[in-house]
Amino acid sequence: MSKVIVIGGGPAGMMAAYAAAESGHAVTLLEQNEKLGKKLFITGKGRCNLTNASDMEQLFANVVSNRKFLYSAFYSYDNEQVISFFESHGMPTKTERGNRVFPVSDHSSDVIAALSTALRGQHVEVFLHTKVKRLLLEKRDEEKRVTGVELADHTKMHADAVIVATGGISYPSTGATGDGYRMAEESGHKMVSPTPALVPMEMKEPWVRDLQGLSLRNVRMSVTRGKKKLYEDFGEMLFTHFGVSGPLVLSASGCIPAKAFDQELSMTIDLKPALDVEQLDHRILREFDEMKNKQFKNSLGHLLPAKMIPVMIALSGIDPDTKVNEISREQRQNLLHLFKNMPLTITGLRDFKEAIITKGGVSVKDINPSTMESKLVQGLYFCGEVLDLDALTGGYNLQIAWSTGHLAGISVL
Repeated sequence: MSKVIVIGGGPAGMMAAYAAAESGHAVTLLEQNEKLGKKLFITGKGRCNLTNASDMEQLFANVVSNRKFLYSAFYSYDNEQVISFFESHGMPTKTERGNRVFPVSDHSSDVIAALSTALRGQHVEVFLHTKVKRLLLEKRDEEKRVTGVELADHTKMHADAVIVATGGISYPSTGATGDGYRMAEESGHKMVSPTPALVPMEMKEPWVRDLQGLSLRNVRMSVTRGKKKLYEDFGEMLFTHFGVSGPLVLSASGCIPAKAFDQELSMTIDLKPALDVEQLDHRILREFDEMKNKQFKNSLGHLLPAKMIPVMIALSGIDPDTKVNEISREQRQNLLHLFKNMPLTITGLRDFKEAIITKGGVSVKDINPSTMESKLVQGLYFCGEVLDLDALTGGYNLQIAWSTGHLAGISVL
């Protein structure tokens, strides 16, 4: 039996602590906040999309960074096992659109309660308000080995293995400080510069402010950099005072490379993806025929949300007071193109305060993918968001946390 310290009481840390304790080790979990799962509590607007019920191929397809690294982790602890874990600890689940899995109660607190129950059941010792200052390391036969941690109050805690699950630096209000990055660097690990991911986007066009609060459902959105398409998908988005947000936008942000803004990024929105160009043209003609004696500004009520009509009219270049029966074929074709390709220009991403996750972190090249143990320091493991791993929205990032945390926990010798 080894003595194991887990640093960080988020999803990866709690799962790692549970798995290590279930494997027969004496586990101590250190959390700097006043409670476990502080960031987990606000995940998914408080509902907590805890995994995705899609098949393994789909899970890997939604991982953005270093998906091959996750092969062992995902196969050793997959989404079905995650669902089974929570249901066996008193938290029934449900699957919604896009195979997103939630607690039946829609309360993230139930996810944390199930994990807390599991930790108590395995006699994991939990210390809250406990901040780790540094890792304790020593050299044995020219090899570095972790021997424990030193706390902020200079107390030293010794252990046979240490699992770092400190998360990233998104949502700093939840206590995210990047301490795990510092500990990794101090122990010789390479870092991939952290950037915000799954974050809203800022737009150049001033008219987005006129649409603030408007949510669009069932639209298709694409993001391009020059001639290269970075992202395209179908779903829901939201206009804000600075640009756009919502599930589609958050996922798209995760596909934008850190250096992408050395060139203009374009976004186009297909407002009517269910209709091809010909079908939409027929639909517009039908609307125009029924309203041929009305002014153009009063003819789009069945095609667009009211808030969007003035913006579309302005973008179309058609005089709002023009009678519908006076609109030329060329003007109608321009309007049709606008419906299928509403243009926006991305000027930047919002910062870590609004990012759901962090892109970048401890380089996976320094980590053994079969165990999550450091290749540089014996007995030192990393899991979850502290690593350079990230995925799109839909429960995939939490699956990374559960899988890598569990693998780290069961791999302790």
